[in-house]
Amino acid sequence: MEVKWLEDFIALAHSQSFSRAAEARHITQSGFSRRIRALEQWVGAELVDRSGYPPALTAAGRLFHEVAADVLQKLVDTRAVIRTEQRLPGSGLKIVAGHTIALSFLPEWLNTMSGRFGELRARITPTNVHDSVLMLVNGNCELMFAYQHPDLPLHLDPSRYESLTVGRDVLMPVCKPKASSGPLYKLPGTVRQPLPHISYAETTYFGRCFALLLARAGSTPFLLPRYESDMADVLKRMALVGEGIAWLPKSLIASELASGTLVAAGGAAWTVELELRVYRDAFNRDELIGRLWSHLQSVY
Repeated sequence: MEVKWLEDFIALAHSQSFSRAAEARHITQSGFSRRIRALEQWVGAELVDRSGYPPALTAAGRLFHEVAADVLQKLVDTRAVIRTEQRLPGSGLKIVAGHTIALSFLPEWLNTMSGRFGELRARITPTNVHDSVLMLVNGNCELMFAYQHPDLPLHLDPSRYESLTVGRDVLMPVCKPKASSGPLYKLPGTVRQPLPHISYAETTYFGRCFALLLARAGSTPFLLPRYESDMADVLKRMALVGEGIAWLPKSLIASELASGTLVAAGGAAWTVELELRVYRDAFNRDELIGRLWSHLQSVY
């Protein structure tokens, strides 16, 4: 029996929907159903009555739910105690964040928090959005930083995963300037002269933001795919040497915009506004996280 099966079962009991529970657990519905079946095989009884809608817990399921919720909470509390005891001298945090956020936001944010809240030690793990969410859900970090757009939600259960907006950013098109003045490549381009495009993989969060922008744009840009990467910093370096136009977070290119080594390749219609949010597991009983979160609520 795996702990994640208990978490799946509790999510199903809470939502009374296989699809919503699977979404909250960041797994496909078919994979989620297989894990519930595996739990039932381990218990030796059907825990969910699937004959009606919404699915309901059986008598065995109701009994098991009471015990599972208590056992899971004790495991979470015990883990928090152990992690607190194992923490290095000084206040320490396990933080996971997107690569761009880890580079452009977290250093200054941590410095500010240390000045206001007290000395903080942190282990920062830069990764993609999908893995960030998994680390938060699996209890492998205490804070998760991620971009957020209303039409591209992360599908975290708000009753369990609290969040605060700690900043704002803009995904904007930029390129190298011409020798005279103005952008080397200017949107929207033309059919005969499409603009070389340095793009994100479609499955990345910024890739999805770009797809959203295109769906909402009043006109169609003429772009010629040239290079592709999952990381905004790679796109930035390619844009700096004149390889094409790239959509980059303004926070990542603030110094380049100020110095003129990168310039806007289009107006506001070609941008996407994003929130920068910090998430935590509300079930985490760690004393430091509780105090820090209360402080963040007072600041933001």
